[in-house]
Amino acid sequence: MTIKEVSEKFELTQDTIRYYEKIGLIPKVPRNKNGARNFDEDSCKWLEFIKCMRSAGMSIDALLKYVTYFKEGRKTLNKRKDLLLEQRDILLEKQKNIEKTLERLEYKLKIYDEIIEGKRKDFMEEP
Repeated sequence: MTIKEVSEKFELTQDTIRYYEKIGLIPKVPRNKNGARNFDEDSCKWLEFIKCMRSAGMSIDALLKYVTYFKEGRKTLNKRKDLLLEQRDILLEKQKNIEKTLERLEYKLKIYDEIIEGKRKDFMEEP
């Protein structure tokens, strides 16, 4: 696949993909006879993983550490697992915060519905 096709498939800019390759987040992408990137299945799997982890909030530094461990082979399985467990814990904390925020929003929306429907008269504007 060309970089344009991969960019569209993963909804990443071509610059972002080049950057990920440059800093080593994805392995060097094979090139065709003209020197253009020719993304193979392995390259696409790495991009998909990186995109998923980035959208979950994993930092570039943590991803680089993961990739470094991956390149070192099986002896780093525990290190990789620990890194992913740490990221999971971070995500779970974010999820709790999002749930609290949603609860607050639902409460506020309920109050507005009650006021609009005339079921509530004692309203003081609050943030």
